[in-house]
Amino acid sequence: MHPLHHHVIKVNLKDIKPTQVSIGYIEVIKKRAEWKKLSKKQRNTLLDEHWFPSILGPKGEYYIIDHHHLGMALHLEDQIEVNLTVLKDLSWLDKPTFWRVMEFHQWVHPFNERGQRVAFSEIPSSVANLKDDPYRSLAGLARDEGAFAKDLTPFSEFLWADFFRIKIPKKTISNASKALNLAIRYAKTKEASYLPGWAGKSGF
Repeated sequence: MHPLHHHVIKVNLKDIKPTQVSIGYIEVIKKRAEWKKLSKKQRNTLLDEHWFPSILGPKGEYYIIDHHHLGMALHLEDQIEVNLTVLKDLSWLDKPTFWRVMEFHQWVHPFNERGQRVAFSEIPSSVANLKDDPYRSLAGLARDEGAFAKDLTPFSEFLWADFFRIKIPKKTISNASKALNLAIRYAKTKEASYLPGWAGKSGF
Protein backbone atom coordinates (compact mmCIF):
# COMPACT_ATOMS: atom_id res chain seq x y z
CA MET A 1 0.00 0.00 0.00
CA HIS A 2 2.84 2.37 0.84
CA PRO A 3 6.32 2.75 -0.66
CA LEU A 4 9.08 0.99 1.20
CA HIS A 5 11.55 3.03 3.16
CA HIS A 6 14.91 1.72 4.27
CA HIS A 7 14.98 3.58 7.59
CA VAL A 8 13.29 1.19 10.03
CA ILE A 9 13.16 1.97 13.73
CA LYS A 10 11.92 0.06 16.77
CA VAL A 11 9.39 1.87 18.97
CA ASN A 12 7.13 1.13 21.90
CA LEU A 13 3.67 0.22 20.61
CA LYS A 14 1.96 2.43 23.20
CA ASP A 15 3.79 5.49 21.85
CA ILE A 16 2.55 5.36 18.26
CA LYS A 17 -0.47 7.45 17.27
CA PRO A 18 -3.38 6.18 15.15
CA THR A 19 -4.76 8.17 12.22
CA GLN A 20 -8.27 6.75 12.42
CA VAL A 21 -10.87 6.44 15.14
CA SER A 22 -12.25 2.97 14.59
CA ILE A 23 -11.44 -0.54 13.38
CA GLY A 24 -13.36 -3.77 12.84
CA TYR A 25 -12.79 -5.98 15.86
CA ILE A 26 -13.53 -9.16 13.93
CA GLU A 27 -10.34 -8.56 11.95
CA VAL A 28 -8.49 -8.02 15.23
CA ILE A 29 -9.81 -11.34 16.55
CA LYS A 30 -8.60 -13.09 13.38
CA LYS A 31 -5.14 -11.53 13.67
CA ARG A 32 -4.90 -12.53 17.34
CA ALA A 33 -5.80 -16.12 16.45
CA GLU A 34 -3.10 -16.15 13.75
CA TRP A 35 -0.56 -14.71 16.22
CA LYS A 36 -1.31 -17.39 18.82
CA LYS A 37 -0.47 -20.12 16.30
CA LEU A 38 3.00 -18.73 15.64
CA SER A 39 6.22 -19.81 17.31
CA LYS A 40 8.45 -17.18 18.89
CA LYS A 41 10.67 -17.23 15.80
CA GLN A 42 7.66 -16.85 13.47
CA ARG A 43 6.38 -13.94 15.55
CA ASN A 44 9.73 -12.18 15.28
CA THR A 45 9.69 -12.75 11.52
CA LEU A 46 6.19 -11.31 11.25
CA LEU A 47 7.23 -8.22 13.22
CA ASP A 48 10.31 -7.79 11.04
CA GLU A 49 8.25 -8.01 7.85
CA HIS A 50 5.29 -5.84 8.92
CA TRP A 51 6.61 -2.35 9.36
CA PHE A 52 4.10 0.25 10.46
CA PRO A 53 4.29 3.05 7.86
CA SER A 54 4.27 6.34 9.71
CA ILE A 55 4.49 10.09 9.45
CA LEU A 56 6.66 11.97 11.91
CA GLY A 57 4.41 14.65 13.33
CA PRO A 58 4.58 17.60 15.74
CA LYS A 59 6.58 17.03 18.94
CA GLY A 60 8.35 14.13 17.23
CA GLU A 61 5.39 11.76 17.57
CA TYR A 62 4.86 8.91 15.12
CA TYR A 63 1.47 8.66 13.39
CA ILE A 64 0.88 5.28 11.74
CA ILE A 65 -1.09 5.35 8.49
CA ASP A 66 -1.72 1.60 8.09
CA HIS A 67 -1.88 -1.71 10.03
CA HIS A 68 -4.20 -0.38 12.75
CA HIS A 69 -5.87 -3.79 13.14
CA LEU A 70 -2.51 -5.47 13.58
CA GLY A 71 -1.55 -2.77 16.08
CA MET A 72 -4.62 -3.46 18.22
CA ALA A 73 -4.06 -7.23 17.99
CA LEU A 74 -0.45 -6.86 19.12
CA HIS A 75 -1.53 -4.56 21.95
CA LEU A 76 -4.03 -7.17 23.19
CA GLU A 77 -1.30 -9.81 22.95
CA ASP A 78 0.98 -7.67 25.15
CA GLN A 79 3.58 -7.07 22.44
CA ILE A 80 5.70 -4.14 23.58
CA GLU A 81 7.83 -3.14 20.60
CA VAL A 82 7.13 -2.90 16.87
CA ASN A 83 9.04 -1.72 13.82
CA LEU A 84 7.99 1.31 11.86
CA THR A 85 9.27 3.29 8.94
CA VAL A 86 8.96 7.04 8.47
CA LEU A 87 7.55 8.01 5.08
CA LYS A 88 7.51 11.76 5.68
CA ASP A 89 8.84 14.18 8.29
CA LEU A 90 6.19 16.79 9.14
CA SER A 91 7.42 17.36 12.67
CA TRP A 92 8.11 21.04 11.99
CA LEU A 93 4.46 21.87 11.24
CA ASP A 94 1.96 23.20 13.75
CA LYS A 95 -0.92 20.84 14.58
CA PRO A 96 -3.63 22.48 12.40
CA THR A 97 -1.34 22.54 9.33
CA PHE A 98 -0.16 18.99 10.06
CA TRP A 99 -3.72 17.64 10.02
CA ARG A 100 -4.56 19.60 6.89
CA VAL A 101 -1.58 18.04 5.08
CA MET A 102 -2.46 14.60 6.43
CA GLU A 103 -6.00 14.89 5.11
CA PHE A 104 -4.81 16.18 1.73
CA HIS A 105 -2.70 13.03 1.31
CA GLN A 106 -5.50 10.76 2.61
CA TRP A 107 -3.34 9.73 5.55
CA VAL A 108 -6.07 10.29 8.14
CA HIS A 109 -9.69 9.15 8.48
CA PRO A 110 -11.45 11.38 11.05
CA PHE A 111 -14.72 9.45 11.25
CA ASN A 112 -15.99 7.66 14.33
CA GLU A 113 -17.45 4.17 14.77
CA ARG A 114 -20.86 5.49 13.65
CA GLY A 115 -19.48 6.88 10.40
CA GLN A 116 -19.71 10.48 11.63
CA ARG A 117 -16.96 12.99 11.05
CA VAL A 118 -15.19 14.14 14.21
CA ALA A 119 -12.54 16.70 15.12
CA PHE A 120 -8.94 15.57 14.68
CA SER A 121 -8.58 15.98 18.45
CA GLU A 122 -11.03 13.07 18.88
CA ILE A 123 -8.72 10.60 17.16
CA PRO A 124 -7.44 8.28 19.92
CA SER A 125 -3.95 8.94 21.23
CA SER A 126 -3.11 5.22 21.24
CA VAL A 127 -4.05 2.12 19.23
CA ALA A 128 -5.31 0.69 22.53
CA ASN A 129 -8.21 3.16 22.40
CA LEU A 130 -9.45 2.48 18.87
CA LYS A 131 -13.23 1.97 18.74
CA ASP A 132 -15.08 -0.98 17.25
CA ASP A 133 -17.18 -0.28 14.16
CA PRO A 134 -19.22 -3.45 13.43
CA TYR A 135 -19.87 -2.24 9.89
CA ARG A 136 -16.12 -2.08 9.28
CA SER A 137 -15.95 -5.69 10.43
CA LEU A 138 -18.80 -6.54 8.05
CA ALA A 139 -16.96 -4.86 5.18
CA GLY A 140 -13.86 -6.93 5.90
CA LEU A 141 -15.86 -10.15 6.01
CA ALA A 142 -17.67 -9.28 2.76
CA ARG A 143 -14.36 -8.53 1.05
CA ASP A 144 -12.95 -11.88 2.22
CA GLU A 145 -15.98 -13.58 0.67
CA GLY A 146 -15.32 -11.89 -2.69
CA ALA A 147 -18.14 -9.34 -2.48
CA PHE A 148 -15.67 -6.75 -3.70
CA ALA A 149 -11.99 -6.69 -4.57
CA LYS A 150 -9.27 -5.46 -2.25
CA ASP A 151 -8.36 -1.97 -3.36
CA LEU A 152 -5.39 0.28 -2.64
CA THR A 153 -7.62 3.33 -2.19
CA PRO A 154 -6.94 4.59 1.37
CA PHE A 155 -9.65 3.62 3.84
CA SER A 156 -11.65 1.88 1.10
CA GLU A 157 -13.21 -0.59 3.55
CA PHE A 158 -14.61 2.35 5.51
CA LEU A 159 -16.42 3.54 2.38
CA TRP A 160 -17.96 0.09 2.12
CA ALA A 161 -18.79 0.15 5.83
CA ASP A 162 -20.69 3.41 5.35
CA PHE A 163 -22.55 1.93 2.37
CA PHE A 164 -23.62 -1.09 4.44
CA ARG A 165 -24.50 1.21 7.34
CA ILE A 166 -27.21 2.78 5.17
CA LYS A 167 -28.47 -0.53 3.78
CA ILE A 168 -28.37 -2.93 6.72
CA PRO A 169 -30.09 -2.10 10.05
CA LYS A 170 -27.89 -2.23 13.13
CA LYS A 171 -30.15 -4.86 14.72
CA THR A 172 -29.32 -7.17 11.80
CA ILE A 173 -25.58 -6.93 12.44
CA SER A 174 -25.88 -9.24 15.46
CA ASN A 175 -27.03 -11.99 13.07
CA ALA A 176 -23.63 -12.47 11.44
CA SER A 177 -24.60 -14.79 8.61
CA LYS A 178 -27.71 -12.80 7.66
CA ALA A 179 -25.76 -9.52 7.70
CA LEU A 180 -22.97 -11.03 5.60
CA ASN A 181 -25.39 -12.45 3.03
CA LEU A 182 -27.10 -9.08 2.71
CA ALA A 183 -23.76 -7.28 2.43
CA ILE A 184 -22.59 -9.59 -0.36
CA ARG A 185 -25.82 -9.05 -2.29
CA TYR A 186 -25.81 -5.27 -1.84
CA ALA A 187 -22.13 -5.11 -2.84
CA LYS A 188 -22.95 -6.58 -6.25
CA THR A 189 -25.64 -4.03 -7.11
CA LYS A 190 -25.13 -1.14 -9.49
CA GLU A 191 -25.86 1.18 -6.58
CA ALA A 192 -22.46 0.21 -5.16
CA SER A 193 -20.61 0.84 -8.40
CA TYR A 194 -19.03 4.06 -7.09
CA LEU A 195 -17.14 2.14 -4.42
CA PRO A 196 -13.51 0.95 -4.78
CA GLY A 197 -13.21 -2.68 -5.79
CA TRP A 198 -16.81 -3.02 -7.02
CA ALA A 199 -17.15 -6.39 -8.73
CA GLY A 200 -20.22 -5.99 -10.91
CA LYS A 201 -23.98 -6.29 -10.80
CA SER A 202 -25.46 -9.59 -9.65
CA GLY A 203 -27.18 -8.70 -6.38
CA PHE A 204 -30.79 -7.79 -5.70
